Amino acid sequence: MKNKYILAIDQGTSGSKAILFNDKAKIVARGMKELSSIYPQPGYVEQDPQEIYENVLSAVRQCISIYQQGINIELDDIKVCGISNQRETFILWDKSGEPLHNAVVWQCKRSVEICENIKGTVLEREIRERTGLLVDPYFSATKIKWLYENVEDIQNAIDKGKAYGGTVDTWLLYKLTGGKKYFTDYTNACRTSLFNIDRLTWDSVLLRKFGLRKLHLPEPKPSAYNFGETTFEGIFSHPIKIAAMVGDSHAAAFGESCFEPGNAKATLGTGSSILMNTGEKRIESQNLVSTICWSLPDRTDYALEGIIVTAGATINWLRDQLGIFAHVMESEAMATSVPDNGGVYFIPAFSGLGTPHWKMNSKAMITGLTFGTDVNHIVRAALESIAYQIKDVIAVMTKDAHVPLKELMADGGVTSNNFVMQFIADLLKTQVRNIGIPDVSALGAAYISGLQSGIFADIEALKEINHPQKRFVPGDKSEITQNAYKGWKQAVKSLT
Repeated sequence: MKNKYILAIDQGTSGSKAILFNDKAKIVARGMKELSSIYPQPGYVEQDPQEIYENVLSAVRQCISIYQQGINIELDDIKVCGISNQRETFILWDKSGEPLHNAVVWQCKRSVEICENIKGTVLEREIRERTGLLVDPYFSATKIKWLYENVEDIQNAIDKGKAYGGTVDTWLLYKLTGGKKYFTDYTNACRTSLFNIDRLTWDSVLLRKFGLRKLHLPEPKPSAYNFGETTFEGIFSHPIKIAAMVGDSHAAAFGESCFEPGNAKATLGTGSSILMNTGEKRIESQNLVSTICWSLPDRTDYALEGIIVTAGATINWLRDQLGIFAHVMESEAMATSVPDNGGVYFIPAFSGLGTPHWKMNSKAMITGLTFGTDVNHIVRAALESIAYQIKDVIAVMTKDAHVPLKELMADGGVTSNNFVMQFIADLLKTQVRNIGIPDVSALGAAYISGLQSGIFADIEALKEINHPQKRFVPGDKSEITQNAYKGWKQAVKSLT
């Protein structure tokens, strides 16, 4: 019997990955292409939609090239594709697939004033009740409203019913299928502030109040669905079925086997999303986002989510802007070269501070500097800030969900930093587990597309798949980290 292979696309903020999995969920080949961002002015973050698309195609070409060089099998064995993608980033285009504007990235803060005007109004309450989201520029609706109010061509296109919109998954599907398929999935739709997560439909009330009733939006479907077929612009001689689309953090939750209520994961990438599965009904929270965890044709699980705006991006900033080290892996040795942070705290509010503080107008700062401070203290404080933010979220999450955290499953590029992982375990006094695959979002997309296409029988079959695991357990420094956390809380209070 011939092996079956799954192509997983993971389109992220900093780049696109194309990863080939076999029917045992093992990685066969990987391709990656970095993606640039555009910063028109402070607080604004954009990306070129066409570059996003070409970026994905380049990653697929690279993956297939590596695959063909390393294994003597046919491309015909690749039958199905799953897509995971950066969330909240929104794109507008016309019917021909021509972008009307650059993609407005999830990190973009151009709609802060719009959000401030909504807060305290009936609309704020309705957004919370209908979508589970807070009013924040992080989510898509206010980004679209800003474009509508500030870009005349976009306003005209929307008013004339000629504008098509969607998150990155929808944009890729539209382009890959030549405009024939126009879908999104529930996990991406629920990040727009325009989607009713109880009814699983676009919310007509919110669309009207945002003035976006004439904007074309994709048809929402479960994450597992027959979304269409594509040859990836001729990379394949045969069409590949697109059987999954899912937001990257939700894909990671599925890849981390967050199949039951109380399972929690933290994706440590550019930012961080911490998701706890809450089962078939959503749980209300004043400080957390209620969201859809993942969905299959016969099942939709909800989650509580905490959003950390800046995690791994802090390490990149130290490298790229300050030149403190040449490679991010050097940060671990620098952090462990000093016994503690020396009283230094790094508050990475480059684009504001997320859950549970929601201080989105704040700026990043470093406190506690003395003449005894050296660069290693600053690097250590920056790495510690990732763990402190996770602790902030978990404390609220376990309280609101009324479920104790038994274990935190972590994924993403930052998990390669052993100092950060151990510090999290010490701080949470809980085991932190990493399955040893840096591409867990891609794995989740592969799992879902494999379920939809019949490569995997059911969720129980996924539970039987073994991956190498790395576990971090609380050590003898746990109490020291608790005291250090008190200093973090004081530093955050000083933010304006």
